[in-house]
Amino acid sequence: MVAFVLRRLGVLGVILFGSSFILYNIAAISGDPTADLRLSTDPNRDFLIAALTRELQLDVPPPLRYFLWLKGVLGIFVGNPNFGMGRDGSAVVDSLALAIPVTLRLVAAATIFAAVLGIMIGIVTALRQYSRFDYSMTFVAFLLFSLPVFWVAVLLKEYLAISFNNFLREPQIPIGWIIGIGLVSGLFWASVIGGTRRTFWLAYAAAFAISSSLVAIFGATGWLLNPSLGPIVILALSIGIAFGVTQLSVGLINKAALRASLTMAGLSVVAFYPANWVFDNYPGALSIFLMVCVLITTAVFVGLAFSKVDRAPIVRTSIITAVLSASLVLVDKFMQTWKPYMETDAINYRPVPTVGQRNDLLDTSDYWISSLDIVTHLFLPTLALTLIGFAGYIRFARGTLLEVLNQDYIRTARAKGLSERTVIMRHAFRNTMIPIATILVADFAGVIGGAFITESVFAWSGMGTLALQGIRGQDLNLLMGVFFITATLAVLANFVADLLYSALDPRIRVGSGA
Repeated sequence: MVAFVLRRLGVLGVILFGSSFILYNIAAISGDPTADLRLSTDPNRDFLIAALTRELQLDVPPPLRYFLWLKGVLGIFVGNPNFGMGRDGSAVVDSLALAIPVTLRLVAAATIFAAVLGIMIGIVTALRQYSRFDYSMTFVAFLLFSLPVFWVAVLLKEYLAISFNNFLREPQIPIGWIIGIGLVSGLFWASVIGGTRRTFWLAYAAAFAISSSLVAIFGATGWLLNPSLGPIVILALSIGIAFGVTQLSVGLINKAALRASLTMAGLSVVAFYPANWVFDNYPGALSIFLMVCVLITTAVFVGLAFSKVDRAPIVRTSIITAVLSASLVLVDKFMQTWKPYMETDAINYRPVPTVGQRNDLLDTSDYWISSLDIVTHLFLPTLALTLIGFAGYIRFARGTLLEVLNQDYIRTARAKGLSERTVIMRHAFRNTMIPIATILVADFAGVIGGAFITESVFAWSGMGTLALQGIRGQDLNLLMGVFFITATLAVLANFVADLLYSALDPRIRVGSGA
């Protein structure tokens, strides 16, 4: 294992060195940082040119200058990285330190949502091959493929920010919208459920009635201005989560796992009021982390208490149910913060922002209001990248699962009498994830590139902003700093993919003989 890790890191290091060397030299000879000074009529022009040449070491040939730059970068191994100085006189490392968390927050959220939603929908379309849902999702996927990210971002700003903020002034939902939402919801859920024509129309009618009724209630009660879930709704959703997680994990036939899941669902609701007391009196990430640790520990003990044999799947099911159910309590807390957040002078009932990473006029003394402000600013950029990214996951997950389902070992598993759930979840799904792991890590680097455009549209000061600043200002050190960080993240993502292969596919070994 150690030999494999060292070998892979060595190869990735060579790739990073070669690509950075080539880019540095291309960027160095593509422009002259002193060009604007040479056209200047300033009487100190020659002095300024000499000072800039000395500061940026422009008198050193680019190939040699690269190694001087690399020497400073390698200081990262001793805790003192030096990416040089930017054209504005500031240290590049300081600019990167501010921009990296911004871009990673955006890219990580978009990649996770795109992968989870895309894989889930892709698997359903594969299992419902040639159904209405399959055709609908295929149309949606190709539609999203054809849309440029900047256009999607502009549309989201117009309709989910500006129009929605205007709507919140008088949140009365017209009857036409209620019917339209019900029709779309009915079509979606009926297509997902599938079955005979009678089953389709029954599901359609039920989904239409439930969706339109909920939307009408939301409009009549002003729920959008003061939303909340409450313990009763959380209990109902937690029970549904318990049944769903158990079915996907081990099957409802495993009564021990079902009892453990239902117990954790109930405990999550019991903890509703104590959790809110902690949220109000001890707000902060540390409190949330400690509560999660207590939750997982409790889930482990509950899983062990209900299991006699084959304990690992039951404990896993208990933990997943506990985390998802407890997440509803956290979501409810953010919902409770929605109204106070909108009533602040800085927000003034326009809660969905169109630009920026946070509202600088907002009082940050309240942890929940400041956290909700970060979430609302993250919403539109993340959604834009998610919509563009998850279309690829739909098609890839669908195609990969269909290919796996045609393999001989799947037919053998079915011939042995295994349930369809076991065949899909234990045999087909795991092998489907092997090639998807490659797409996932490659998409991580690709989303960073897409984030450059998204950051510009939504005025985020991330890596994309620095890259554009470096290109426009012919700031070689700044541009190379951005490239080095993004390239390093990309090669590390590929390294993680190699480790995922060995975890997902037991045929792959990472020992010395690999």
